[in-house]
Amino acid sequence: MAVLADSYGFKPLALVTPAREVRPAMLPLMECASPLLGRRGVSLPFTDEAPVLADTPTEVHTLLDRALELGRERKWRSLELRGGAGLEDANAAVTFWGHTLNLDRNADGLWARLDDSVRRALRKAARGGVEVRRETTWEAVMQFYRLHCQTRRLHGLPPQPLHFFRNLHRHLVARDAGCLFSAYHQGHAVAAAVFLYRGKRAVYKFGASDKSRQELRANNAVMWEAIQHYAARGFESLDFGRTSCQQAGLRRFKLGWGTRETRIAYWKYDLRRRCFVTVNDRSTGWHTALFRHLPVPVLRWLGARLYPHLT
Repeated sequence: MAVLADSYGFKPLALVTPAREVRPAMLPLMECASPLLGRRGVSLPFTDEAPVLADTPTEVHTLLDRALELGRERKWRSLELRGGAGLEDANAAVTFWGHTLNLDRNADGLWARLDDSVRRALRKAARGGVEVRRETTWEAVMQFYRLHCQTRRLHGLPPQPLHFFRNLHRHLVARDAGCLFSAYHQGHAVAAAVFLYRGKRAVYKFGASDKSRQELRANNAVMWEAIQHYAARGFESLDFGRTSCQQAGLRRFKLGWGTRETRIAYWKYDLRRRCFVTVNDRSTGWHTALFRHLPVPVLRWLGARLYPHLT
């Protein structure tokens, strides 16, 4: 929440039940105010999944009722919720695939669960001399960002502004709540990924690579190194993040690691119409076709101006 507040000016408004004999429940929530899209509450902006943290359905509905009350007080247009239980009786706004890898096995057991195509890619990366390092420096983040900008252009999306990654490094990576795994070939960075972690759970947040070195399969080497790292340190799971139902290739890539697939539902409550509404999955469309043809400096300029209005 600190990263998002410092990067985009979103206001933290997390709701917490009073602590009595049981642990409190919490709804992580931020207010996003934009002259383009109005004021709205989101749990959480730019987060793949941020459910209500509660033990019982009663606690879930108590927090949701308070969130709607707060939204009316602060004149929100909508309340957006990402994942979790408690709203199964409401129509989801949009759904995604979620993939989680259980890390309860040794390296041999994890290897045995890989798809044959993934094993071939890892062997090819090893034969090609790809070396993967775990890094936490700002220099490593800058190196990742260069690859990230190229990859976002390839996918038809503007990159997040650089100050977002500066805040990510300051609040998380530099405080041992995140790291990067970077792949090198002949001294050059060819792929990298950002991982965040807390307790026994790690999350794959961003990945990027040099398209001209795609034949090295460095992305696979990065993921495999991270999997082995977290498994060896007693982590229970690695979350691969959400995948649009339109992105069949990305879904296959994540399934190839032996992940468990689930559905992630998002809900959007329109406070003016007083009902749950549906939205379109905008992972692809005319905008992605346009962005693929723009130079990286132009995309960076657009990203710095668009992201404060998005969630």
